[in-house]
Amino acid sequence: MNMAVIRDAATSAPQVLPVDKATMSRTTNPMVAFERVSKRFAAGKTGAEVVALDDIELVVPRGSVTGIIGRSGAGKSTLIRLVNGLEKPSSGRVLVDGVDISGVDEKNLRAVRRSIGMIFQHFNLLSSRTAFGNVALPLEIAGMGKQDIENRVGPLLDLVGLADKRGRYPSELSGGQKQRIGIARALATEPKLLLSDEATSALDPETTRSILALLRTINKELGLTVLLITHEMEVVKAIADHVAVIDGGRIVEKGSTFDVFTGHTHETTQALLGGLAGMHLPEFLTSRMSPQPEPGSRTILRVIFKGENATEPMLARLGSELGIEVNIMAGAVDEIAGRPFGMLVVSLRADEVKIAAARQFLATHGLLSEVVGYVR
Repeated sequence: MNMAVIRDAATSAPQVLPVDKATMSRTTNPMVAFERVSKRFAAGKTGAEVVALDDIELVVPRGSVTGIIGRSGAGKSTLIRLVNGLEKPSSGRVLVDGVDISGVDEKNLRAVRRSIGMIFQHFNLLSSRTAFGNVALPLEIAGMGKQDIENRVGPLLDLVGLADKRGRYPSELSGGQKQRIGIARALATEPKLLLSDEATSALDPETTRSILALLRTINKELGLTVLLITHEMEVVKAIADHVAVIDGGRIVEKGSTFDVFTGHTHETTQALLGGLAGMHLPEFLTSRMSPQPEPGSRTILRVIFKGENATEPMLARLGSELGIEVNIMAGAVDEIAGRPFGMLVVSLRADEVKIAAARQFLATHGLLSEVVGYVR
């Protein structure tokens, strides 16, 4: 057991806590690391440079599901192409499992790529091959024997729930089934890292949920690191442990998915998330709201519930313990990265002293609150 030193927030005294070796490996030995990475392309006949990525600093923890989100043209696809060596950085380093991808020759790059699986938006299956044949293709290219291929492909088809479709051709499969075959093929070479480039954007919501559940199962059961590129916020919210927001070729926000979604500060993140992790006030309320209290007005309070406190009856306790009349005006409860998150808009009939006491009560129990206005 290794030990780590942290500082107590109240006393500044050092505390020594045990650190699990697996946790230390994830943080100090990431599966992917971008070190001051920039990528520039020559554009048009003038040869003027276009900066696709600018000074990217990012780590993908080993064993995690990490999402990269951004608008079209933000640099997401360029970033993922650097990971599998299809592009080389103009400056900086991209490390995959400790190997500098840009620094290896073509022969060694092929070996590294066998440790990286890739699933695509449009499946990229060969129409002339059966489901079995598509999954077997990378193994045939690697020179694996027929029986070894059978021993590898059969269990993979079973893993993705398509053992009974091994003889079917892509034209006979649904979109979700095609993507499952694509996932099985990506796993055929037993990779350490799985890259997903908008893998669910061509699928309907129900099929998307089933594919995400499959990816999470693969991540947990096989210990596979997953790096996914997407513009779909629901995808990141449902599956990713960590997220980075990219805009104009730069990482503008990053962290745990829960923290970024519930405490985002950058305007790009806010625009991408929209109402996903927040809640817009209903018009019937905003049309009557004023920024300053008036005689007889009620205070409108936005209360944010995070983590374990999201399911506690704090508002009921607020009324019973402080004697404040609480009326719920709007609300939403969600789950982000497996953790509950809720937001309520309430009106309180109380003077400023009691409002301050109410907010202090909520803060004491780990709930955030803000006064958004006053309504008569």
